[in-house]
Amino acid sequence: MDAEIRAERDYMDVCRAQLARMRAEVSTMLETGAGEGEAVADKYFNHVLRQFRIQVVEELSDVEGAPLFFGRLGYPNADLVYIGRRGVRDDDGEPMVIDWRAPVARAFYEAEPVGVQVRRRYGFDRDGVLTAFEDEPIDRDVKSSRLLAAEIERPRKGPMRDIVATIQPEQMSLVRAPMDRTLCIQGAPGTGKTAVGLHRLAYLLYSERERLRKGGGVAVIGPNRSFLAYIRNVLPALGEVAVSRTTIDELIGADRKVERVDEPAAARVKGDARMAEVIRRHLWSRIQPLDEPVEVKHQHRTWRLSREELAEEVDGVLGRGVDYDAGRELLAQRLAHLVLRQMERAGNPSSTLLQLRRHKAINQAVGKMWPAADPARIVFDLLTDQALLARAADGILSADEQRAIVVPKSRSVKAMRWSSLDLALIDELVERPGKLGHVMVDEAQDLSPMQFRAISRRMASSCTVLGDLAQATSPAAVRDWAEVLTHLDRPDGHIEELTRGYRVPAQVIDFAARLLPHIAPELSSPASFRQADDALRIVETTQESMVAATIDACVVALAGEGSVGLIAADADVPELHLALSDNGMKHAVLGVDDDARLTLAPVSLSKGLEFDTVIVIEPASIVGAEQRGLQRLYVALTRAVSSLHVIHASRLPEPLMREPAMT
Repeated sequence: MDAEIRAERDYMDVCRAQLARMRAEVSTMLETGAGEGEAVADKYFNHVLRQFRIQVVEELSDVEGAPLFFGRLGYPNADLVYIGRRGVRDDDGEPMVIDWRAPVARAFYEAEPVGVQVRRRYGFDRDGVLTAFEDEPIDRDVKSSRLLAAEIERPRKGPMRDIVATIQPEQMSLVRAPMDRTLCIQGAPGTGKTAVGLHRLAYLLYSERERLRKGGGVAVIGPNRSFLAYIRNVLPALGEVAVSRTTIDELIGADRKVERVDEPAAARVKGDARMAEVIRRHLWSRIQPLDEPVEVKHQHRTWRLSREELAEEVDGVLGRGVDYDAGRELLAQRLAHLVLRQMERAGNPSSTLLQLRRHKAINQAVGKMWPAADPARIVFDLLTDQALLARAADGILSADEQRAIVVPKSRSVKAMRWSSLDLALIDELVERPGKLGHVMVDEAQDLSPMQFRAISRRMASSCTVLGDLAQATSPAAVRDWAEVLTHLDRPDGHIEELTRGYRVPAQVIDFAARLLPHIAPELSSPASFRQADDALRIVETTQESMVAATIDACVVALAGEGSVGLIAADADVPELHLALSDNGMKHAVLGVDDDARLTLAPVSLSKGLEFDTVIVIEPASIVGAEQRGLQRLYVALTRAVSSLHVIHASRLPEPLMREPAMT
C-alpha cells in the first residue's frame, strides 16, 4: 500500500476516535446531569440543556460509509487543512477536520482559492475506505478530476447521498446564499437542485442556528413520503438532525386524510388564487346584526341593547380591519362595555368588564351576529351548496368554474371526502399557523397557488423553492416561478437556473429532451457532464412478450451495480408486481414496501427519485393515463443516472420518434 494513503487512513482513524471521544463526553454529561441546577426554578433550564445535549449526541454520530473528510487544502507554509462533513477537534480543542460550511472551507470549492497552494481530493470505496487521492496544483489549469468524476458516477443503493465532496462552484453559490434571500431554483433533471437545497439547509443551520431556532425551526416539504424517505439520510450525514420532513398535506391537513383526487377542471379552479377571495367573501358574509334587541339579565336587573346599538357596534368592529377571530372577541368586549356604561349611569357599577364579557346573553348574541369560524365547516358549506357558492363567487368565478367545484352534499363535515386541494382551502381560514424559520419546498412545480399561500403564512423569514417546470403534472400547477414568488409574498426573491446535469448521462437526457418543445418550450435543453457507453437502450416487443422482455431487462440490470427502478403507469403496477413475484424476483413496490435493490415504481410516485438503472415500461400507457402524460413520461425517463431501458409494444409517443431540431 502507498505510504501516503496509509498515512491518510491512519489520520482518518485518529479523527474517528476523536469524534467518538467528543460524543462520549456529551453523552456522559447527559447521563450525569452535569451543569444542571437543583432548584425548582431550574426545571426549564435543565430540560432545555438535556434536549440540546441529546441533539448534539445525534449530530456527532459517525455515519457508516460517510468519510469524515473528503478534501485537504495545502498552504505555502506547509499548513494542512482537512475539509469534512463535520468539525472534529483533538483533546486540546485544536481543529483536526474543518466543517465544510466554515468560512475557511470555501477555498476547497472556489475556482481560484486565495492562499492555497494544493487542493487534494480523496477517493473511497463503497464502504467508505480511503483508497486514492488526487492533488490539484492551484497554479496550473486542471481540466478535469478523475476522482471527482468517479464520485459523481459512483453507483448508488438505497437513499440519496450527500454531494458535499462534489459541489460545483455554481451550486455552492446557491448553497451559501444568505438566509434572508428567498431562492427559487429551476433545475433540469440531474442538475443537483435537491442536493443544493438540502446542503443550503445544512449551511443555514450552521451559520444561523440560533436565529432559525427562534424562528420556529426548519422543514423540508416534499411531494410524497417515498421522496422524503429517499432523502432522509442526507442531512444526518452532514450532522444535522433537527429538520422536520413533511408533505404539503401533512403540513396543512390537521390530521385530515386525503381520500379523493379532484378532476382536472375542479383542480384548476380550487388551486387558483382567486379562491382566496371567494372564501373570504363567504366567511365575512356570515356576519349579520340581530333583528331584535339583546337583554342582559344581571344583578337582578335587565339591561337592554337596542338593534341600532348592535348594528353600530358590528359596523365599528368591521371598520377596524381586524382578523375574523379577533373581531369576535372585540365585538364581545364592546357589547360588555355598553352594558357596563348603562350600569354606571344607573349608579350600579359593581360588575367588571371581564364579568360581563363572559355573560351568557352577550356570548349568545355574538355567536348569532358573528358566528365562530370552523374552517372545515365553512369550506364544506361552500363546496356543497350551489347558492352559497354563487353568492361568494359572483364576479370571480364563471358559472362553469362554479359547477366544476361543487360536490354532492355529504351527510356531515366528518363524512366529507377531502382532496389535497381542499386542505389548502381550509387552511386559508386558519389564523396564525405555527411559523418556521426556513422552508425548503422540493418538486414545487406541482403545487397550486393556494398551496403556496399556505406555505407563505408559515414562513417567518425565507425559503428555498426547487423544481422543474418541465416536470409539472398537476392540473393546478403554477406556470412560472415569478408567479410562485408572488404567491409566497416574496416578489423580490431570486430565480436561479441550473442547466448542467451531473448525474444523468447525455444520451439519456438528450432522448428525454425531445419532449421539451411539447411540454416546456421556454426551457433550454440541459447539458450533461457525463457520457456513458450504452446508456440508452430501446426495445420494441409485442404485448405477448412484454412480461418476458421486462424480466430479461431486470435480470440484466441486476447483474450490474447499483439500484434498479422499474417505472410504469400506475394501472400497470399490479400486473408487473405479480409477474416479478411469479418469476422469483425480489423487489419492493414504491410506497408500500421497504427498500430493495429492484424497486417497482408507479410513475406518479417517481418524481424526485433516482436509480442507477431505470427500465420504463410502455411510454404510451404513461402518456395516455392523464392530461399531462408527456410531462409524466419526462419524469420517468430522467430518473436514470447510469442507463435507461425503454420497453414498448405500442408505438412510442410521437416526440420520441423524432430527433430534436437543432437550435
